[in-house]
Amino acid sequence: MGVDLGFPNFDAGLEELGLLAQTAGMQPVARVVCKRKAPDAALFVGSGKADEIKMLALETGATEVLFDQALSPAQQRNLERHMELPVNDRTLLILEIFAQRARSHEGKLQVELARLQYLSTRLVHRWSHLERQTGGAGLRGGPGEKQIELDKRMIGDAIKRTKERLAKVIRQRQTQRRQRERRNSFTISLVGYTNAGKSTLFNALVKARAYAADQLFATLDTTTRQLYLGDASRSVSLSDTVGFIRDLPHGLIDAFAATLQEAADADLLLHVVDAANPNYLEQIEQVQRVLSEIGAAAVPQILVFNKLDAFEKARRPQLLVDMFEIKDAFSDAATRVDRVFVSAQTGEGLPLLRQLLASHASKVQNEDFPQIAEAVA
Repeated sequence: MGVDLGFPNFDAGLEELGLLAQTAGMQPVARVVCKRKAPDAALFVGSGKADEIKMLALETGATEVLFDQALSPAQQRNLERHMELPVNDRTLLILEIFAQRARSHEGKLQVELARLQYLSTRLVHRWSHLERQTGGAGLRGGPGEKQIELDKRMIGDAIKRTKERLAKVIRQRQTQRRQRERRNSFTISLVGYTNAGKSTLFNALVKARAYAADQLFATLDTTTRQLYLGDASRSVSLSDTVGFIRDLPHGLIDAFAATLQEAADADLLLHVVDAANPNYLEQIEQVQRVLSEIGAAAVPQILVFNKLDAFEKARRPQLLVDMFEIKDAFSDAATRVDRVFVSAQTGEGLPLLRQLLASHASKVQNEDFPQIAEAVA
C-alpha cells in the first residue's frame, strides 16, 4: 500500500516495498495506491480507501497489509481495528529483515535494540510480553492498563541491558581501531545502497567468501580483510558494511552506530552504485544522506559504478575512469570525485579500481611521511 503525497520516485519506492516484502519471506498479492495532499490523521488513507483495502484483502486472501510510509502508533492501531488485519509499515518490515539476517553477536544486539525502541512507542493495547498479538476480530481487547505498564517496564529494562552490552562492543571496536591507527593502517569501507553488489566486490578484491546474494540486505555484519595493493607496495584494511536504503529507520542508524562508525572513521569510502538501476541517482542521494547523518560526509570517496556486465552495448561508457559530481545531501554544495566502472561479477575494471586505491593510499602515506616522500622524489 502506497500513498502518493507528491514526492518524487513514488513508483520506485513502492516497487522497493515489494522487494522488501519478498526478502522478509512474504508474497505480495495486490498493490493499492492513492493520492492525498496529506495523510489522514486517524487512518492515514481515509475511511473510504481503508474499506477498499479491507475488501481487496478478503478477495485475495491477504493476511497482512504493508504500508510504504511510516505509520504513527495511533494510525497503525486504528487501521488494524478497521481492517481486522495486522498492519505493518516500512520501518517494521526493515526491522524484521534485519532480525532475520543478523548473524554476529554484535549484529543481533543492534537489531534487538532497534526493535525494542520501535516497540516501546506502540504499547497501546497491542503488545504483551514483547510478542505481537495476532490480528483478527475480537482480539484487540488488550491486557489492561496494569499489564501495559508492566510491558513498558520490561521493554525499558531490556533496552537498558542491550545498550550496556552494545557499549562493550563499541569499546572493543575502539580498541581495535586504535591498534590499526598505531600500525599506520589505511582503512577503506565499502558503502552503498542495498543490493548494489558491495559483498560481491569485496569478495572479488580480497578473495574472501563473504555471503553475497541478489537480494536486499544480504550482508548486515561488518567483515574486514587485508588487501595488498602492489602499486602502493602496502596492505590496506577493507571493510564490507551494511547497505543503506531509502528512509532507513533512525532507530537502525542509532543501533548500528558501532558498525556504521567503520565508515565514519575510514580513510576512504568505496561508494558502490548499481549503475544498471534506472534510479541510481536517487540511490546515490540516499547514501549521501545517511553518510551525513553518521558523520562520514567529509570522508574521501571513490564512486564504483558496478554491474557493468548488465549494460547494453550502446550504454557502455567510452572511459572506465572519469570524474563524477556528488551533491551534498543538505545543501547545494557539490564535490567532484573519482568514478570507475566495474563488474564485480566478471572482474572487468577491477585493475583500474586497484590503481585508484593505490593512488589514494600512497597519497596519505606521503602526507604522513613527507621526508621519505621527498627523498624518494
